[in-house]
Amino acid sequence: MTAMKKILFIALLIVIAWKLTSGPGEVTLGPGVMAKEAPVQQDAVSLQKFQLDDYEIIPAARFDIKAKVLGSKSYTFGREADLSPIDLALGWGPMSDESILQKITISQSNRFYRWHVEEFPIPRREIETNSANMHMIPANKTIASKIKAARHGDIITLSGHLVNVKARDGWLWKSSLTRQDTGGGACELIWVEQFDVVAL
Repeated sequence: MTAMKKILFIALLIVIAWKLTSGPGEVTLGPGVMAKEAPVQQDAVSLQKFQLDDYEIIPAARFDIKAKVLGSKSYTFGREADLSPIDLALGWGPMSDESILQKITISQSNRFYRWHVEEFPIPRREIETNSANMHMIPANKTIASKIKAARHGDIITLSGHLVNVKARDGWLWKSSLTRQDTGGGACELIWVEQFDVVAL
């Protein structure tokens, strides 16, 4: 094999490795609000508390949302990952408009969603109240596969319950019950019963 062929072969291997590890890709839908309504939260809980492995799942509110996927982050270590292997950063209202989102840098790490702007395309409070990092607890393997396959930019619908989780040793993981908060404790913890990507 010539030196040039070796270089091309190595480059091909790098591209293949990148494709395999870079996630499911990104969807571009163009400008305009794609998910107009705010999430719907109802106190009427249709699910009784139940045991999941070593954890007690305690429903706190019914939850339904249509939103744009701003990012996804998988986790494999820690108690939280036992329950919720993936977080989705979701946006609705102005935060589902790509003409606005292209001016906002978004990242996820350590179970938080972060954003940065050089100049605000919309007021800060609109960014804060029209987007959130949400911890997904899939109700079954089919739901888990659908969540994992969701791409950055997809419009998704999700139905389930906001929940709190307890362990026998006193460990507690609580969901936010408002879209108005920020910082630690502001993420939603969702028992996901239905999840679909919207065909546009």
